[in-house]
Amino acid sequence: MVVLQRITPGWALILILLLPAKGWAQSGFQRVDEHILESLAAGRTDGQTRLWRFVSNANNYVNAGIPVGVLVDGIIRNDVPTKRNGLYMAVSTVSTYLLNLAIKQLVKRPRPFLTDTRLVPVYRPGEYSFPSGHTSSAFSVVTSLSRSYPKWYVIAPSFLWAAGVGYSRMYLGVHYPTDVAGGAVLGAGTAFAWGFLRR
Repeated sequence: MVVLQRITPGWALILILLLPAKGWAQSGFQRVDEHILESLAAGRTDGQTRLWRFVSNANNYVNAGIPVGVLVDGIIRNDVPTKRNGLYMAVSTVSTYLLNLAIKQLVKRPRPFLTDTRLVPVYRPGEYSFPSGHTSSAFSVVTSLSRSYPKWYVIAPSFLWAAGVGYSRMYLGVHYPTDVAGGAVLGAGTAFAWGFLRR
């Protein structure tokens, strides 16, 4: 009980992400993950593949563009709250990226197409699979944006975009659903952790 009381929210998030990941290869999660990816691959069309590849490729530009755009707007207008919101989004995004790299190196989960030859990807990225970096970055940006500007017309399209990014990673065959779920938790959790920076 004393040990549990000493676990901070940050460590709890890391434990939630790491502990199940080690046993996935032999678990029912792995079989469900593979079945979902097989179903998505079986339904691919040229048009959908172009769409989801575009969403996936555009993600890095969106993730950088939103924090930079808000920060530049705040600087140009000399608006302190807007500058703080831009800084909050930037710090959240960068820290999510760094945490994602660290977790990938700890977990070392292979990409789906490396563990199951039936899972044919649209392209073959390097690095490890868990958690999804695209998804974690997208959820970090949209969560920090939505917390800074809590209006339905900001929140709804933001999370629709992040969900689309996560789906694109599965559709393209480069991440398991549990990689995407882990990325979403990591990105949103990091944005909440840095929330004290916003206006």
